[in-house]
Amino acid sequence: MPTATSPRKLACARCGAAFDCSLEGGCWCAAEPYRLPMPAAAANEDCLCPACLRKAAAAAAPTPAG
Repeated sequence: MPTATSPRKLACARCGAAFDCSLEGGCWCAAEPYRLPMPAAAANEDCLCPACLRKAAAAAAPTPAG
């Protein structure tokens, strides 16, 4: 019988804040309205905390023309 795995305990690759990451689809990031590409392997970067993910999404968002 399969068992649920515990969330991974991570430190944000950018700011060092601790957070949980659930690889089974229940992760907090799945509820976020934006998606960013996974970092390249050469970037040596893992998941980001909620605050840094939101900052990265805002920085990656296209600026409105005007």
